[in-house]
Amino acid sequence: MTVQLIKAFKKDHDLVKEMDSVAGDAKSFHLWWLGQSGFLLQWKGKRVLIDPYLSDSLTKKYAATDKPHIRMSERVIDPGLLRNIGVVTSSHNHTDHLDAETLVPVLRNNPSIQLIIPEANRDFVAERVGCLKDFPIGLNDGQSVTIDEFIFHGIPAKHNEIERDERGNCRYMGYVIEFGKYKIYHSGDTLWFDEMVNLLRPFALDVALLPINGNNLARKVAGNLDSHEAIKLGKALGVKCIIPCHYDMFTFNTADVNEFIKEAERVGYPYRVLKGGESLSVKIEQ
Repeated sequence: MTVQLIKAFKKDHDLVKEMDSVAGDAKSFHLWWLGQSGFLLQWKGKRVLIDPYLSDSLTKKYAATDKPHIRMSERVIDPGLLRNIGVVTSSHNHTDHLDAETLVPVLRNNPSIQLIIPEANRDFVAERVGCLKDFPIGLNDGQSVTIDEFIFHGIPAKHNEIERDERGNCRYMGYVIEFGKYKIYHSGDTLWFDEMVNLLRPFALDVALLPINGNNLARKVAGNLDSHEAIKLGKALGVKCIIPCHYDMFTFNTADVNEFIKEAERVGYPYRVLKGGESLSVKIEQ
């Protein structure tokens, strides 16, 4: 099956050039969508790479199976081009959130980088990316860590269950990233669960990065929020802006972002839909 790939808004060297051009911008923070659930956050020239999937490893892995991962969008950036990354996160062990073909060159080219993971996944992560077991920083829900002015708060995720290891550590997580006056929530892969509103509302979130591909059992993979649920969650939390993600990567597991747009506009909720390699820039309040 041949698919006409969705073109990136900006990619590879052009994208790096744009990132570098605003690295000295102290008046705004910048957030680029890298496809699927991957984002790059830049603030005061400091860079956080969130759940990147920047390879074709899943397409190759599932090519001869009943669950082919046929790519829909261009790869936004060669991971070997990503430099000056201070932190990279993985929310859980699924390859589109923990991809060796993405992470190995990123770790190699950024020798001072820190890797944040769910503590429950330490052994698996070390084996997959070929790092020492004590290298990643492991979090559980309710725990936080500060790295170079960024505070990462661990939030449980339900994919499709809130699953814990024998020590009670979450296997699936999201993160609230706090920097300066701002807080961004990256949910990882999650369904709605009753406790999440009470857990997240105290953060007074500025931006929520939420999946919209839904939970279709016929896909034979764990599911996520759909467009209506993502907006419902944003409203319940009072988030200032929702950015949808986890769509337009694989043909079998996607959503029509126009449904998200239609619902957000119907209820009058603030949102921003990004193309791959496009950024949201937010002016920092002094």
